[in-house]
Amino acid sequence: MKTNLLIAIGLLIAFAGCAQTGKQDSKTKNAEYRKISAAEAKKMLDENPNATLLDVRTEAEFKEKHIPRALLLPLNEVENKAATVLPDKNALILVYCRSGRRSNTAANLLISMGYTNVYDMEGGIIAWPYETGTD
Repeated sequence: MKTNLLIAIGLLIAFAGCAQTGKQDSKTKNAEYRKISAAEAKKMLDENPNATLLDVRTEAEFKEKHIPRALLLPLNEVENKAATVLPDKNALILVYCRSGRRSNTAANLLISMGYTNVYDMEGGIIAWPYETGTD
């Protein structure tokens, strides 16, 4: 009798663990690399005032020209500073660079770090036909 009870409890724990793993997998599944156009990025920014626009270029490039509202986090600092600069892993984050290579790397890195709502702006600031600013 005790053996059957222990087996039943063990099975319940095992199935509960599987159910929990399934939840984690579906959350991770939603966190996938997504590329968007400049027009899509502009629309998302206009519709989401709390969205984070992340510039992963160098400080010198940022000072020369950047998209308004952009937050600078150079690619070489993403891994070490993302948790501080981007504390909400479910926040909407749009990533850009000069042409798209660094933003691709940064977006994938953020996703691997557990960020779930990351978009890479295709073509970078070169493809941005809208307003830009300088520092």
